[in-house]
Amino acid sequence: MSVWDAIIGQEPVVERLKAIASGDVTHIAQSWLICGPPGSGRSVLAKAFAAALESPDHGLGDEPTKTTRQVLAGTHPDVSVLATDKVTIGIDEVRELIGVSEQMPSTAPWRIIIIEDVDRMLERTTNVLLKEIEEPAEHCIWLLCAPSAQDVLPTIRSRTRIVNLAVPPTAAVAAWLEREVGAEPKIAKRAARLAEGHIGIAKLYAQNERVMTDRDELVVGVLELAKASDAVLLAGRLIANAKAQAEAQVEVDAAKAERNFRRVNGLGADDRIPPKLRGAFNAIGKKDELKRRATRLSRDVLDRALNSIASVYRDIAVLQNDAEDSVGLINLENRAAITELAARMPRAAAVARLDEVAVARRRLMGNGNPTLVFEALFCALLP
Repeated sequence: MSVWDAIIGQEPVVERLKAIASGDVTHIAQSWLICGPPGSGRSVLAKAFAAALESPDHGLGDEPTKTTRQVLAGTHPDVSVLATDKVTIGIDEVRELIGVSEQMPSTAPWRIIIIEDVDRMLERTTNVLLKEIEEPAEHCIWLLCAPSAQDVLPTIRSRTRIVNLAVPPTAAVAAWLEREVGAEPKIAKRAARLAEGHIGIAKLYAQNERVMTDRDELVVGVLELAKASDAVLLAGRLIANAKAQAEAQVEVDAAKAERNFRRVNGLGADDRIPPKLRGAFNAIGKKDELKRRATRLSRDVLDRALNSIASVYRDIAVLQNDAEDSVGLINLENRAAITELAARMPRAAAVARLDEVAVARRRLMGNGNPTLVFEALFCALLP
């Protein structure tokens, strides 16, 4: 299996990076900015590129090398990845990475630093990074990831080589779900279509029936909005579902972390935790950390809900402009109800409702109360 097999629908970019990694790397750019919409696989591409640069076979072998496996697993000593589930990336985290970047690689040709979501840096943090991006250490390569070049300060943007990813085609995502996840063709096609090119969400839809059902109920609820009480009830159901989804995922993640901890430390499922490991083990199930993660995951569910709501009015606009043959509908299962609403709703009203979804997203990102945000949104969507 090639290191590039996990990159979906990005053939031109993959071929370009393959050629760079397997060619003369003595003059390779040392600061890169990998841009792509959420779910396009920009961080996956960064890790694949890092593996190709570090591996003796440049990632072209039929079977992954030890180096490739380590890079992709996040255990290679010369490849560091900074990812965060916080709102911003801290300045101390960046300073620590800069210290690492100055060190010579221990086993591989390069010291590679990957920063996911570099757009989450505040300006003062970006300024700390700027000098290293402009003049990297001789044996260091920086791979920065962001939704778009415009999301990064011009001072960083101008000093990097930019790689732009496209939204992966639905057919490519569906084929990947069948191959890698084992999804049935019908489920894979539907999950890929509803995810609108977001690979992570497509995988979630294909593997989690509850998540798919919650989405179906949300779309039906939006299409059936008739009065203010409907809006309030729909907002309440959405918030409750988001909380339940997030808490369930946190439990799954905590259980997985516990199993990994036991495996790494040579402990069986029922073995007592030795006193010297108890502190580290207890940190896995720390209530404050689990609560914080559940809150973060709940926000992710609500952000995904906004995409689903927007897709309804996107489909209405498609029908109103006779564009179904060229771009298709996302919510095919609700075509009859969407067609009826499209006939009753003025074109300007459909666009206005997409604007209301954008307003709700800004409010949610600004730490607005989720219940109030969605009550206001659903009231704004009333016929």
